Formats: sequence, structure tokens, C-alpha cells
Amino acid sequence: MARLTVVVLFVLATFWLESDAKRFSRCELVRELRRQGFPEDKMRNWVCLVENESGRTTSKVGPVNKNGSKDYGLFQINDKYWCTSSGPAGKDCNVKCSDLLTDDITKASTCAKKIFKRHGFNAWYGWKNHCQGALPDISGC
Repeated sequence: MARLTVVVLFVLATFWLESDAKRFSRCELVRELRRQGFPEDKMRNWVCLVENESGRTTSKVGPVNKNGSKDYGLFQINDKYWCTSSGPAGKDCNVKCSDLLTDDITKASTCAKKIFKRHGFNAWYGWKNHCQGALPDISGC
């Protein structure tokens, strides 16, 4: 009986932790990026970037990078330069990394646009390695 209780508690805890996560379909992502003001002429690039960085999942936290940093959220924004992983909001996007993991992607979008303005799509390895010349079809969205 105790073992069953532990299993049930584990399943419930897993569900609770995952309940804050949103995995967008491709067209849901396009609609949300449009709502966030991403430019239509670069939309296929943004969709490709998100698909290759986070699999369109808002709660994704990447593994530890070689330099000890981590990447957070839909756009996989790095905590070395852009967000603070502990303490108050800060770094270049003036945001907590945990704020980039929510279903409301407003803060993540604002930060991603700032990164793009400074570095273009080359700031993201997911885009560099998978999206140059091979962009997803969003014509049905």
C-alpha cells in the first residue's frame, strides 16, 4: 500500500510540475508570435528557431552548457548574459529566468527581440544549425 501511495504522489507531482508548461502547435505558435509583434517577414525564421531550441515548449530548461550557464524557455535564453537564475530580475533583459518559463511569453518575447536586435538569429545555435535555407511551412497558419 505504501508503494502505491508513493507512485500516486509521484504521478500527481509530475502532473503538477508539468501543468505550467505549454507546448504550442506550430500554428498556435505563429498566432502567438504575431500577437507579440514579431515581424511577418521573419516569422518562418522565428518558428524554426523555437522549434529547434525548445520544441515549442515554454517550460524547457536546457542542460548545463560548457561555460556553466543554462538556457530557459521557448527561445532558450541564456542566463550568463540575459536573465538571472537566482535573486532579483537583472542582466541585459532585466528578467528572472523563471519568468521565461511561463505560458505568458511576453517577457520571453521582449528579451528574444532584444537579443535579435543585437546579434540576429546567429545568437541561437538551433537556428544556425537547422534553419538556414530550410524554413518550416506556415502557409496554413
